[in-house]
Amino acid sequence: MLGIDRRVVQNFDWVLLFLILLLTTFGIANLMSATAAGSDGAVSDIARRQLLALGISGIALLVVIFIDYRHYERFATPLYVAMLLLLVGTLLFAPVTRGSRAWLLEGRLQPSEFAKIVMVIALARYFSRNPPSDITRLRDLVRPGLIVAAPVALIMLQPDMGVALLTLLVATTFLPFLRIPWRTWAVVAALGAAALAGVWSYGLKDYQQQRILDFVDPSRDPLSSGYQAMQSRIAVGSGGLFGKGWFDGTQTQLRFLPTQHTDFVFSVLAEEWGFVGSVIVLGLYATLLVWGLWIARNSKDPFGALLAVGLVGTLFWPALVNVAMVLGLAPVIGVPLPLFSYGGTALLAASISLGLLLNVSMRRYVF
Repeated sequence: MLGIDRRVVQNFDWVLLFLILLLTTFGIANLMSATAAGSDGAVSDIARRQLLALGISGIALLVVIFIDYRHYERFATPLYVAMLLLLVGTLLFAPVTRGSRAWLLEGRLQPSEFAKIVMVIALARYFSRNPPSDITRLRDLVRPGLIVAAPVALIMLQPDMGVALLTLLVATTFLPFLRIPWRTWAVVAALGAAALAGVWSYGLKDYQQQRILDFVDPSRDPLSSGYQAMQSRIAVGSGGLFGKGWFDGTQTQLRFLPTQHTDFVFSVLAEEWGFVGSVIVLGLYATLLVWGLWIARNSKDPFGALLAVGLVGTLFWPALVNVAMVLGLAPVIGVPLPLFSYGGTALLAASISLGLLLNVSMRRYVF
């Protein structure tokens, strides 16, 4: 089970590894600047903790690579059940932190970050046995819909609307492979709009409604709930073409953004490295995601192909939502930027996704 075939080593995906190392290096450098204020020139405690998390994540990536990805298909159901039990345990035993029960181990572990990956494994297993191209009716989506609905519902109960939305978006990564007519999707969209109206009225707390209203018009409360969105735009705009330089961003070093090391870490990058630096980093993300789709296309079995597609979704959607949030194109919902934002659990989850992608790529010739 755990042995490494010689062909696996010969076909190791050095391109993907290089992209991971580049993004991780840029992310750590950016985080060091984001947390430099008040550290008197030394590496901040936040950066040290992230480096420790990076070491743990690297080990996890290697472990994931060693286990043939086809074994994940065989154990998809036990993994899924264990994930649901962990989410239930979080609801029951996690302390209330910032209004939600989402963290275990004194705020060090957020189980919902791993729910997206386990859900992708379960969906890949289902669709590998029930080809998406054969699905032409909505009722054919009942079982995969339940696979998605269970973790999303448990995460909403925490409540963590940001991660719940991300989990749902990751699931939509599989939709382009279905053959359901567009008229049917129009009906679904209408029902979804009605559901959103119900969620707005009965599911969202006041502060969550305020965030959405502030997204539409941040100037309505510039000193409170709209403050971060406005300061983020100022930081991005002040970077200009080439930026102010590493550790020289005024918005960053004067800490106008309270969460610049987590949700708004991209604003630090944009201020200090400007438009050119931002485009380079976004280009690296785009290359990584396109390479992930290439891995899916070249996989020799349906499960590997679908798994790779879903894993790309676990990286694509958080990156898209975070950058849109920083630029004022999406509401502030607390979504970290993969490999850049501070957070051990998010970094570990991203590393597991990347490890699984490497796993599928390395074994594309081993059949």
